[in-house]
Amino acid sequence: MKVKSILISQPSPTIENSPYIQLKKKRKVKIDFVPFIHVEGMTAREVRHQKIDLSKFSAIILTSRNAVDHFFRIAEEMRFPIPNALKYFCLSEAVAFYLQKYVVYRKRKIYVGGRTFEDLSAQIEKYPEESYLIPSADVLSPSIPIRLDELGVKWVQGTFYKTMISDLTKLKNVYYDILVFFSPSGIESLFSNFPEFKQNDTRIAVYGNTTVKAAKKAGLRVDISVPSPKVPSMSKALDIYIETANKK
Repeated sequence: MKVKSILISQPSPTIENSPYIQLKKKRKVKIDFVPFIHVEGMTAREVRHQKIDLSKFSAIILTSRNAVDHFFRIAEEMRFPIPNALKYFCLSEAVAFYLQKYVVYRKRKIYVGGRTFEDLSAQIEKYPEESYLIPSADVLSPSIPIRLDELGVKWVQGTFYKTMISDLTKLKNVYYDILVFFSPSGIESLFSNFPEFKQNDTRIAVYGNTTVKAAKKAGLRVDISVPSPKVPSMSKALDIYIETANKK
């Protein structure tokens, strides 16, 4: 079946040359952006209740832009002066680039992974003596603690923000050819908002192994899955799929 409409379960891109905007123009398809989940920050008091003392850590592991925002927000609320010697281990170049919102990049010790935590762990392994803090959401990918324990480093996870299900009632009578998900929470939001959802001819596109598992556990048929060695991005996977589907 041809693809005419796509729903991306994330906020609209803030850059003009977003690959999704390019895809929309190239394939002449409708692409809407509706966040299925949203983030709410924990208070400094709630973080203290987790027995998190920022002065005890010499390195920070940042897995997302949300982690960056909420780490610096909590530090400010706690009136904690962030030391210049603090090391930042960023999951991707995008996260590292976003870090420049808060620090002077060239004056800080910043280490960048590739696309996965396994890539970043190669950097962490070089600094086994550091004490690591992971400011994260209330749900952390289970592979991260496992890998850090394998490395034998000292680490603590702190819940600095939590993921909440968004109200999607405005989508009740809207149909899309492809629904795109980037986290298990997105899948949870779909069925929380629409308990009677039936996939039928709707194609499901997912990013990441944990999202694939969540989709299949929910009884969904996964039609598009990334990343892969040849197709690292969702926009590229959608482009390839649409090219094939719309030729029929």
